[in-house]
Amino acid sequence: MPRINKAVELLEQGQPIYYTGPGERSFDGGAKAAQTWADYITYDMEHAPFDVGRLAEFMRGLAAGGPTRSGHRTPAVIVTLPATGASPEEMRANAWQVKQVLATGVHGILLCHAESPEAVRIFVEAARYPFHRIGVGEGLDVGRRGGGGQGSAAQIWGISAAEYLERADVWPLNPKGEIMLGLKIENVRALANAEITTKVPGIAFAEWGPGDMGMSMGYPSQHDEPYPPEMVAARARVLAACKAAGLAFLNTVTPEDVIDRIKEGVKIGAGPRGEQAAEIGRKATGRTMPW
Repeated sequence: MPRINKAVELLEQGQPIYYTGPGERSFDGGAKAAQTWADYITYDMEHAPFDVGRLAEFMRGLAAGGPTRSGHRTPAVIVTLPATGASPEEMRANAWQVKQVLATGVHGILLCHAESPEAVRIFVEAARYPFHRIGVGEGLDVGRRGGGGQGSAAQIWGISAAEYLERADVWPLNPKGEIMLGLKIENVRALANAEITTKVPGIAFAEWGPGDMGMSMGYPSQHDEPYPPEMVAARARVLAACKAAGLAFLNTVTPEDVIDRIKEGVKIGAGPRGEQAAEIGRKATGRTMPW
């Protein structure tokens, strides 16, 4: 395949993408997940234990269970970290999480509570090798990822370590990159900086995180619609910031609203009935890549 990362390949084609969870977090769970209906798997380590060994086993199972029906070695996998983007100090102190997760061969990372533009910049730099220079001096410093993890990641991607080093950069900043970095702009502090953080070079997508956004506005359990006016305004602001920065916007979709969401600008969708919604959305956008 021309791309390792199935999600990147579809977004480059202008196609929305759809994700699901990992199921069982084990080698056997990965092998089963290799044939998922989804374009990528979101692997939560924000609320679940930060267990890199279990993630590595899942990734090995995913590779063993492939290829996907689209011909990719694996579905893409994007991990949420327990570290947040609340401050530069927190992100710098926890940058090791980025390096360890990427060494398992995952295809992206989602940073929660992306409040600080400086923390987001540090996040991007932690995911990049220092010899990748696109964007350096134009909002970014040199990358901080070091050598040592490329061999294990390359095995999952099915390429040589040398080719992994070449391709393991952030997309779309590097058009040849295969790693997707995302942001959760999911509280009032993050919302205040939405227009700045979404323009940090190296970010590919963002979401507004209604559950946590609602909590930050005083609502204990307002994850699902209908939303109060201030939450509707927050979502609109994050969507507008994504469009202005050229990022993919992530939002829940249902079989009933997926077409309207796509028309609105949603590029990444999921939900309790995600497979059914994805089937409708893919047909509506004339997708040709198998699923």
